[in-house]
Amino acid sequence: MDQQQEQYQQIKQQKSNTFKNELWDIIKTLIILCTIYFVTKGYIAQPFLVKGRSMEQTFSDGDYLIVDQLTYNFTDPKRFEVVVFHTEFIPGGSGGEYYIKRVIGIPGDRVVIKEGKVILYKNNADTPTTLDEEYILDGLKTLSQDPIDVILKDNQYFVLGDNRGNSSDSRFWGPVDKSYIVGKPLIRLFPFNAIKVFSNNNE
Repeated sequence: MDQQQEQYQQIKQQKSNTFKNELWDIIKTLIILCTIYFVTKGYIAQPFLVKGRSMEQTFSDGDYLIVDQLTYNFTDPKRFEVVVFHTEFIPGGSGGEYYIKRVIGIPGDRVVIKEGKVILYKNNADTPTTLDEEYILDGLKTLSQDPIDVILKDNQYFVLGDNRGNSSDSRFWGPVDKSYIVGKPLIRLFPFNAIKVFSNNNE
């Protein structure tokens, strides 16, 4: 009987040690995950929830994205990439709010909008290019209250929403300075039936 009790105590102790080890492993894993989350959220990537319809059909209201905050520390935004930026420079905007739009013009470009079309003079060249924008709906025009004709200075980017009829963008409040650009979409995590990794923002 004493031997059975001793074996029972040993088994009980072993189970207790196993439980403690497993619990400690879980705690360590949570600590590591939390550390990764806060480090990446602050410096490498951060979550972003699309609000509104300004980027349809590319992104929809309620899309949950992970934004790459690292790339633009080493390179500049390229034409037609989608970017996320602070809105504090926009009248009525704040540092805690963000917009998502597509880069149409980069520093040195001349951007002209007239008769519902976007005309780009790359690097302010003499030859114009009327953009054939596959990312917007067929027949959708790019309208503005006043004629747009702007030459972008250093670090300035002309951005437009893909849903031109429902977007507050550079047509209304001018170019975005690079200092306000946070990053570009890396992954769409939600909705689940539209999960996607974005290797090229033109897609």
